[in-house]
Amino acid sequence: MLPMTLAGIAEVVRGRTHQVPDPEAVVTGAAFIDSRRPVVGGLFVAFDGETVDGHDFASQAVAAGAAAVLASREVAAPAIVVPDVLEALNVLTSWTARQMTGTRRIGVTGSSGKTSTKDLMAQVLGGLGATVATVGSQNNEIGVPLTVLGTPPGTKYLVLEMGARGIGHLAHLTDLVPLDVAVVLNVGSAHAGEFGGREATAQAKGELVEALSSEGVAVLNADDLLVSAMASRSKAPVTFFGRGAGADVRAEDVRLDDHGRARFELHTPGGHAPVELRVLGEHHVSNALAVAAVAYRLGMTTEGIAETLSGAVATTGSRMQLHERADGVTVIDDAYNANPDSMAAALRALAAMGTRRRTVAVIGEMRELGPDSAADHRAIGELAGGLGVDVVVGVGGDEAGVVVAGAAEKGAAVHHVADRTAAAELLGGLLTSGDLVLVKANLGAGLQALVRDLVNA
Repeated sequence: MLPMTLAGIAEVVRGRTHQVPDPEAVVTGAAFIDSRRPVVGGLFVAFDGETVDGHDFASQAVAAGAAAVLASREVAAPAIVVPDVLEALNVLTSWTARQMTGTRRIGVTGSSGKTSTKDLMAQVLGGLGATVATVGSQNNEIGVPLTVLGTPPGTKYLVLEMGARGIGHLAHLTDLVPLDVAVVLNVGSAHAGEFGGREATAQAKGELVEALSSEGVAVLNADDLLVSAMASRSKAPVTFFGRGAGADVRAEDVRLDDHGRARFELHTPGGHAPVELRVLGEHHVSNALAVAAVAYRLGMTTEGIAETLSGAVATTGSRMQLHERADGVTVIDDAYNANPDSMAAALRALAAMGTRRRTVAVIGEMRELGPDSAADHRAIGELAGGLGVDVVVGVGGDEAGVVVAGAAEKGAAVHHVADRTAAAELLGGLLTSGDLVLVKANLGAGLQALVRDLVNA
């Protein structure tokens, strides 16, 4: 966070100080919302949520080192009191973002791949200068402000993952944080139930490029027709990435090694160079190309991009992370999120990696898919079986059963269990040395706990 006095923050958010012994005391740390993870010198933002009221933990946060609390009522601690905490957070974020005159702000959105792309981009742009990126998947109306307010002075690149669950969400975020570069990865079926279909999803995702000025840069996926069509909505020049010959930044000669990692020749307007990704799955080629397009437009050489991409790793947990057990079983943890596109990508990676091993796909339910949910789940089961996955385990209710039915129809051995506990018991007796196991589900399915069970077995 840019150093600010408590009096200065109060002025920006139009609040009043309460029990503040020194209004000129400076907030030097980031804003935070979890009193269990305090930031010394930071600003504790007290939200009154559905189940937890942050105001009840204000004293605890200050005792742990926070400089003050942003609150909607008086608390037993130094505070800046405002009528609406979220609105005040927005105002402070907007003010702060506009003071970052030396920082290039990059927004990344898409139906899938946002977090992985953001992680890769942070590592690549780090070769050009001090870079800050969204932690984990904090990509909403609270996470984006916290990321901005956690950005230290001297940051050259700020990479913001930006999510949306409806029309207007990205317009709101980009109004808070004006972007220099906008990246749209894809338009898929994730949250289709909330958006109302892929066309509505495209309308919402395109708000990211609409927010750019003519001096910005739009980076769009040429392989996705709904994304490439967003070029007409951008006042900024467009750089296309993809695997087709017409893309400005493209991959040629794509292949996978025995560990499911992609190798390809990166082509940019500045030349070409080989890339050997360390992340798992062919779907990361598109993510890497988006990163390459941004880095190229920001002045990195093609050779430098290829070298840093080849050294980049997954930094957010439960995203195609590999765990090798002592007994020879390998567990791929991809249990953070799931939609039809990411599920298909993970299954293809499993099949590519398992050509000489027995493959087991443990699949939890996908959510927020709308009226096509049952068909989407069945298609995933059919894909698993069609790819030659040996065993498919559906975990959860009726839709997990639909996955199993689709996989069985295509020849896979199948099991359907009710929950994580039953899955752990089944797999404890099923897995043998050499097996390759993918665990893939929506976060709400709770299968991250199953990964821990399997890794620690």
